[in-house]
Amino acid sequence: MPDPAGGIGWGVWSLWILLAYLLGSAPVGYLAARSLKGIDIREHGSRNPGAANVARVVGKGAGLFTLFADILKGWAPAFLALRAYPEWNVFAASVGLAAIAGHNWTVFLRFRGGKGVATSAGVFLALAPLPTAIAFAGFAAGLAVSRRVSVGSMTGALCLVLAAWRMEGPGFVTALAAACGVLIVFLHRKNIVRLARGEEPMFTFRKEPR
Repeated sequence: MPDPAGGIGWGVWSLWILLAYLLGSAPVGYLAARSLKGIDIREHGSRNPGAANVARVVGKGAGLFTLFADILKGWAPAFLALRAYPEWNVFAASVGLAAIAGHNWTVFLRFRGGKGVATSAGVFLALAPLPTAIAFAGFAAGLAVSRRVSVGSMTGALCLVLAAWRMEGPGFVTALAAACGVLIVFLHRKNIVRLARGEEPMFTFRKEPR
């Protein structure tokens, strides 16, 4: 009977999952806002510790730093897992999912984190670069048309699912893309309500007045 852990071993697999979760849990946006402005980013703007809100409240530089760091949190564990066990996509996908879960429900902020868009992008940049490039294009188009990051994020998530299905076919990577797409839309449910009411703010790098 095949080993359900793919010959990796449950102990090693669990360790990778734990480390990926802890790396994903690093609250970069929260720490950037705390160190640069002495504020809790969760009490300002959209109250989300993601890159867009950090850029809006703290500044463009802090927002870009948060964006790249959040992408790296997803890319690094997924890339290393894929390099370590290239024949087991399910392993790399599960490690990537752990990093996303860490970002969304960080242990360092009482399990209140971000929405996982940048970290998901990092994971799929390692697992499926071409579908991810299409997702980035979808995000950019959604943002350009609507001027709202939430619309860009959900558009990018939809593009990722469709591109993964078309380019990767059925499998663990496509299943993870679908799961992340559903999760991203779910975590944007308040944004969807604000969009329906015409209350969702447009994205700008102008800092929020104190």
